[in-house]
Amino acid sequence: MKKILLVLCFAATGIALKAQTTQTTTTTAPAKPEETLLLKETAYDFGKIQQGRPVTHNFEIVNTGKEPLMLENVQASCGCTTPEWSKDAIQPGASSVIKVGYNAANEGAFHKTITISYNNHQIKQLAISGDVFKGPTTSAPVNSSISLLKN
Repeated sequence: MKKILLVLCFAATGIALKAQTTQTTTTTAPAKPEETLLLKETAYDFGKIQQGRPVTHNFEIVNTGKEPLMLENVQASCGCTTPEWSKDAIQPGASSVIKVGYNAANEGAFHKTITISYNNHQIKQLAISGDVFKGPTTSAPVNSSISLLKN
């Protein structure tokens, strides 16, 4: 029984190897578009920011191609993140800025992504992160020493 099982294993292995070596197909992958959008940085950490205080960061992009670069859309992963960008074509060798704002309304850590669509649906992603802390609920207490100085 063991001999039959051993022979069957060898036969199956031989058939599998033969099938792998004889099954060579030549498929050509579609040509990948030339990368023309260079991001100076892909992520930014705001660190600790106070709740209720919106913050912004500018991401610089450069057109490394030979044709004008069009940003078709820049979309954030949620409504608390707002990207702003120029709708004008970026000429070869020129740079532009994508300004990303974050509304620090909720307390706690955050990580948001921004998707850039450009030149016929090519895609790149940016990310922002940070930690929102709760600010004081009232203004600073009255300092009685100030009234003495005024006199």
